[in-house]
Amino acid sequence: MKNIDWSSLGFGYTKTDYNVRCHYRNGAWGTLEISTDETLSIHMSSTCLHYGQEAFEGLKAFRGKDGKIRVFRGEENARRMISSAERVMMQAPPAALFMEAVNKAIRLNEEFVPPYESGASLYIRPLLIGVGPQMGVAPAREYLFIVFVAPVGPYFKAGFKPVKAMLERVYDRAAPNGTGHVKVGGNYAAGMLSTHEAHEKGYALAIFLDAKEKKYIDECGPANFFGIKNNTYITPAARTILPSITNDSLMTLAEHLGMTVERRKIPLEELPTFEEAGGCGTAAVISPVSAIDDPTTGQSIAIGAPDKAGPWSTRLYNDLRAIQYGDAPDPFHWISFAE
Repeated sequence: MKNIDWSSLGFGYTKTDYNVRCHYRNGAWGTLEISTDETLSIHMSSTCLHYGQEAFEGLKAFRGKDGKIRVFRGEENARRMISSAERVMMQAPPAALFMEAVNKAIRLNEEFVPPYESGASLYIRPLLIGVGPQMGVAPAREYLFIVFVAPVGPYFKAGFKPVKAMLERVYDRAAPNGTGHVKVGGNYAAGMLSTHEAHEKGYALAIFLDAKEKKYIDECGPANFFGIKNNTYITPAARTILPSITNDSLMTLAEHLGMTVERRKIPLEELPTFEEAGGCGTAAVISPVSAIDDPTTGQSIAIGAPDKAGPWSTRLYNDLRAIQYGDAPDPFHWISFAE
């Protein structure tokens, strides 16, 4: 295992030894290639640079107490990349190739998988881009699929503690019939300014509203939103929202624990009724939200305790992580082993 101060890791890039690549040319995917190069050499007129033909995924691997390396729901990431690729007219790697590349990247960099109980994990970034010379607005004829990894710590330095969020009323993250439901770079670029402004004002998250009516909660930028009240887990339903694998897992866990789950529109007026709320995604699992401020109206909505996550959020967070690390049974068959 590498000599790394695992406890001081933040959520950022750390150089590892290898990445895995595969090219799509002449109508077929090639074989996986191992590279030590951190850079890419692509044609300057590649469609990923000019027309946004790009999709990516994020998933994690965890070293358990038994020393085994567990991958959390990688097949779902493969399926989501296929969906993203179809939307922006790219050739996606088949699910089997996706998982082969993921497992190979993990095994090649096994010494970078953080030890059990370090609080860190191995973040895995599959990336698909359109490459090759192209001038007109049309799908590329060649594609490059890459998987690289990096050990990461908590997404927020404070860890699993409540944060404050800013309601975004000015900018939209995604159009109603746009690409909000797939994981492509343009969605994140559209949300960067709002997130930056939120951080500048002392908030951890920017919560977007629906672009059409500005009446309903959409997303927290890079995370799905959820609220909890009356033993019910409620999360927005809209085509603009990325189907989060973490959120799907939390909903399954919530039902397993006896909660009611609702996927529906969440009007702004409902926010003060929530006993708990948060953002959820691969990076942080759950980011509890203790307050949502509206800079336009000056209103501040307090949700739960300001310094302690709510009981349901805490239970869901701990139960999901226990499955990821192998500390609890996996009745949902979410775990595969890097082989």
